[in-house]
Amino acid sequence: MNNKNPGLNDELKVKAQSKNIKKNPINGTKYTIAISSAKGGVGKSTFATNISLALKKLGCKIGLLDADIYGPSLPKLFSINEKPTSEGNILNPIIKYNIQCMSIGFLTEEQTPMIWRGPMVTSAIRTFTQKVAWKDLDFIIVDMPPGTGDTQLTFSQEINMDGVIIISTPQEIALQDVKRGINMFDKLGVKIIGLVDNMSHFIGDDGKKYAIFGQGGVKRTADEFKKDFLGEIPINSDIGKLGDEGMPIVEKDSEHEISKIYLSLAKKIKSVYL
Repeated sequence: MNNKNPGLNDELKVKAQSKNIKKNPINGTKYTIAISSAKGGVGKSTFATNISLALKKLGCKIGLLDADIYGPSLPKLFSINEKPTSEGNILNPIIKYNIQCMSIGFLTEEQTPMIWRGPMVTSAIRTFTQKVAWKDLDFIIVDMPPGTGDTQLTFSQEINMDGVIIISTPQEIALQDVKRGINMFDKLGVKIIGLVDNMSHFIGDDGKKYAIFGQGGVKRTADEFKKDFLGEIPINSDIGKLGDEGMPIVEKDSEHEISKIYLSLAKKIKSVYL
């Protein structure tokens, strides 16, 4: 008999696989929180680094895992130029700003392309979750790559993820991918903590607010999918400048208006889990 609805069958198969595979926590951690969007260029990595630093400033022990194999950002954002040491086949995370860090970028040259097929990416992710000596962490923050592919599926099916924060700009072209990401995590049974409107607006020298990428799109998407809306992070030149210098804004100046937003978000996350 012809299959008239292969999409539905694929969806049911994914759900069944997610339920049947035993999910394991990452050793040495209490809670695993992913930062995702399914869209590139919306500020996931910048958010992941700054929310990690904000949680650290609230007294949490934090690990930061850069899971973007093809485009790792953590080495640049934290200005890490060393390679991790190892004990046997176990890698030791590199500690920067009192945060335990791991990235494929620590193991390769900066401009080396990772020309890998899916199975190699999956193998690398398993190495980072099973063969890194994470120690006594309250949270491990996972900076997810764009898309809805191998990395997201590996984490969702094999790792006991405690939640995911969805990052997006308010532009509709970004939100199209974000909606796919929300549907993916819902199908895989991963809790969505909420959505963040990144680069929501710019305040000019005249004091006026300019919604460069549109206005309210992330909030409308959160309402559409019945998810929590966690707030807005405006465009600020200090964010990009300090990220390029390897000292994210929350670490450089905790009194900055942007840092206060991150600290407020971190308090929300901490209150949910600790």
